This record gives sequence, structure tokens and C-alpha cells, in this order.
Amino acid sequence: MSTITAQLAEFKVIPVIAVDKAEDILLLGKVLAENGLPVAEITFRSDAAVGAIRLLKQAQPDMVIGAGTVLNREQVIAAKEAGASFIVSPGFNPNTVRACQELDIPIVPGINNPTTLEAALEMGLTTLKFFPAEASGGIAMVKSLLAPYGHVQLMPTGGINLSNIRDYLAIPRVICCGGSWMVDKALINNGEWEKIGELTREAVELVNQ
Repeated sequence: MSTITAQLAEFKVIPVIAVDKAEDILLLGKVLAENGLPVAEITFRSDAAVGAIRLLKQAQPDMVIGAGTVLNREQVIAAKEAGASFIVSPGFNPNTVRACQELDIPIVPGINNPTTLEAALEMGLTTLKFFPAEASGGIAMVKSLLAPYGHVQLMPTGGINLSNIRDYLAIPRVICCGGSWMVDKALINNGEWEKIGELTREAVELVNQ
């Protein structure tokens, strides 16, 4: 898990992607990598997820590819077989976590309160997703949650954008943030690759200032 945590911390911003057509990931992955962000969290919010993960892994084997919105053991298995190197879930599901541990694939489960955070700690997890970030209290809640848990690291996701991402990243032990504004589904469906590249460069420059 420490290797994935280090990689996510290096990127600082993780594109959270939903594609309607698996083949769209090929150009999208190329645009992300060429503009300084060779990482993708491909979500199971569409039926194209498994195909997209497989295609991207084949086309860009060095890219860090995660599977997001993973809800059960079956999706964990499908994601790993397709080539995902880490799993992200919206909530904390012990069965999903156990599946990842049995299959030896890192998971960053979603939490947004002390109870679920402690349940994650009980299973040996210390890198967690704070979701939905803005709706769950935002920066104030992140600071409050981290205070009693000195070895926890968070990846806030949900409502993160250019206007607030640096405020989140300024909090110690917020290692990165998940965001979808640079890979908005409408931009992907319309083939606006130049715009996606522009937004990606802007995001990379901002988080590295």
C-alpha cells in the first residue's frame, strides 16, 4: 500500500473518470500523460469501466491506473484482472476490503466520520478517501477528522475543483485529491481533447505551485 500511497501523493490530483465508450480512454489517457498526469481512476459508474481499464493498461503500461466506485468483490476481481493497480470505493465495505486484501491489491475506501475511519483502521488501512468531501463538511471536517488519528492520510474527493484544491492539499496528511473537472464526461463525449489537455496542465501547475 505504501507504494501506491507514495505515487498518489506525488501526483497530488487524481482524475476521476467515467467513460461511456471504453475506447475513449485511449485518447484520454494519452492526453493526461502528455500533460503531466499519468494517472487515472476509472470508475465503475459506467459499464465501460473494465474495458477501459484493460485498454489503457495495454496502451500505457507505465500509467498508474485505479478502479473507482468499486462496490463489491466481483468488481474487485474484474478490475484487477483488467489491470488496475489500486481500488477506490465510495464507502467502507468490509467485504470489499477483504477481497482486496485476499487478492493483494491496495484499496482506498471512502469514509466521512470517525466510526467508519476506525473500522478502516481495524482492518489495517491508513490511507483513506474522504467522500463526499464538500458535502461532508469540507476542509473543517478534514482537519477535525485528522486531529485524533495521527497516522491517517486522506484523499478528499467530491466537490473538489480549482478554487479549493490547494486549500485541501495545504492540510498536513492530505496526500492528494480526486477531481473530475478536467475529465468531465461531456468533454470526453464531445472529443474535446485539447480542452482536456489545457485543464490538465492547469491542474498540474496549480497543485505544484
